[in-house]
Amino acid sequence: LNLQWLRRQIGLVQQEPVLFSDTIYHNIVHGLYGTPMNDLPEAEKRELVRQACVEAFADDFIQELPQKYETKVGDRGALLSGGQKQRIAIARSIISNPEILLLDEATSALDPTAERKVQASLDNVSKSRTTIVIAHKLSTVQKADKIVVLSRGQVIEQGSHQQLVDLGGAYSDLVNAQKLQTGNA
Repeated sequence: LNLQWLRRQIGLVQQEPVLFSDTIYHNIVHGLYGTPMNDLPEAEKRELVRQACVEAFADDFIQELPQKYETKVGDRGALLSGGQKQRIAIARSIISNPEILLLDEATSALDPTAERKVQASLDNVSKSRTTIVIAHKLSTVQKADKIVVLSRGQVIEQGSHQQLVDLGGAYSDLVNAQKLQTGNA
């Protein structure tokens, strides 16, 4: 198995995105590093960045910034809100068009308003690829085709949201504990 090939197939969005003290453009185009697209002409890379931002619902807020894509984000993205940082991280993770998107607690550190925006972005970018979501917050996985419940490293339940709620097991207990609506699976 070619490790470089495997890494190119996976896009990762973590709970706390790592942003460089650079421009929005450079933070996103970094997602092309190590791929054949990294050698594209600058104009083509800029268009890929813009397309990724549109798909990640980041383009609108970027267009409102005085320097747009050339806006510096500050140390670790300090000049951006949590939701803005996440959407930039999402754009960076999908710019190379990976087959698999791995979301590791991608919305857990956000306030409810930012979470809704980021979740809409994640729902949008997940449409065309396999997405693996690691989450404790069940609202994040409610729309998933298949939910796998783990306990102590073992699969204890799997199915859709509604199937697992109807089963009345561990997932259902978690749903009740988090007071999720069970009607919209």
